Amino acid sequence: MGDHGGVGPRPSLRQRWADLAADLALGAAADDLRDELLAAYGEPHRRYHGTAHLEMVLRVLDELHAPGRPTAAARAALWFHDAVYDARRGDNEAASAALARARLGALGVAADEVERIAALVEATAEHVEVPVPGAAELLDADLSVLGAERPAYEAYVAGVRAEYGHLDDESFRRGRAAVLRRLAERPQLFRSERGRASFDASARANLAQELRRLDAPPAPADC
Repeated sequence: MGDHGGVGPRPSLRQRWADLAADLALGAAADDLRDELLAAYGEPHRRYHGTAHLEMVLRVLDELHAPGRPTAAARAALWFHDAVYDARRGDNEAASAALARARLGALGVAADEVERIAALVEATAEHVEVPVPGAAELLDADLSVLGAERPAYEAYVAGVRAEYGHLDDESFRRGRAAVLRRLAERPQLFRSERGRASFDASARANLAQELRRLDAPPAPADC
């Protein structure tokens, strides 16, 4: 997806955080929270859900809103959406939302804004839209890698496989195929008009190709 509306050079994560911190009036402790989140995304076990993923989803969110601007709640939710990530646990999004509630509440963000942010974080678990402004674009940004060009898509697949390195190949194959099949069967993968136009066709092609590979019978072992 190309930039919309003549978007200039991409801001760094630190600049993005500074803008968000100003919008949310986080105060002097904002840098400490930024460093905590960047350390989380920099954890060594992350092979896809790291800082490059965070940069990508924030950029795509901007593009989906251009020439407008995403809400502060949506931008904050993306900063927190994978703050807790461990492929061995099943409550990453709930734990990330709880972290958002605790940290942002402690910094004085209004309770209703904190709940909007937490609801958006929780929505990324099953990618079910919630009645919060900007939810469709946020969910589309998080899934936009599905519509990436083949080299980027294959790098994403390899990263996810590495994050699930505790699983043997057959267990991973079954689980991954089940997840992709559920996505492929959705009438709508992307919820915003711009997201559908930008990503739907290529995402469905990528999913179909990976599913064919996952469903193919294993090659016979050499005698």
